[in-house]
Amino acid sequence: MLSRLVLRAAPAALRSLPPPVTVGVLHATRPLHTSKQHLAPLPPLPEKGGEVRHGLIPEELFQFLYPKTGVTGPYMLGTGLILYFLSKEIYVVNHETVAAVCILSVLIYGIKKFGPDVAAFADKLNEEKLAKAQAVKNESIEGLEAAIEQEKKEQWRVEGRSYLFDAKRNNIAMLLEANYRERLLTVYNEVKKRLDYQVAMQNLKRQKEQDHMIQWVEKSVVQSITPQQQKESIAKCILDLKALSKTAQATA
Repeated sequence: MLSRLVLRAAPAALRSLPPPVTVGVLHATRPLHTSKQHLAPLPPLPEKGGEVRHGLIPEELFQFLYPKTGVTGPYMLGTGLILYFLSKEIYVVNHETVAAVCILSVLIYGIKKFGPDVAAFADKLNEEKLAKAQAVKNESIEGLEAAIEQEKKEQWRVEGRSYLFDAKRNNIAMLLEANYRERLLTVYNEVKKRLDYQVAMQNLKRQKEQDHMIQWVEKSVVQSITPQQQKESIAKCILDLKALSKTAQATA
């Protein structure tokens, strides 16, 4: 119940606050991850950290204090803070302080002694990971380039498909034309055969009629010759032969 009352009273309370306060409260009360900004690409992380002094204090702090306090300002500020904490007993020196100094000294010695070797080993591991990642990236790029080339080849094939279809259409048209002309030749040959048959039938009929007419004429002529005419024609032939033989003997 109290939370509901607070939520209901929040808009009125925000309206009564000054503008800077209301702006900060409004930003604080907004729900998180409701916009598409969290999907934006993040900037790459730096490979190396920023510069520090004494292994702990950032260089930016010194650069920030130099225009206001000079070169010794950051050191005086640190010394003053330490003296303030000690004088006000905010920090009390005890046995834990000695232990912390010893532990810090050991840490500093270890960092100075083994830090470069550990850093080199870590850099080597990082380089191996980066090399593997780069190899995977290169393989992916090569695969994508091969896919792009294959896609271009397929597009080229699709563009040439129209020419292939035109060639197939021309081939089909030529086959249809050849089939049409073959059928025309078949029809011509069949018609020619039938016409030749009719011509042969007419020639045969005419020849039979002529033969029949000749036989009829010969038969009629033979029937019209009497026996006396036969004898006279035979005698005539014999006389002609005798005359021819005498002429041949005379010339010889």
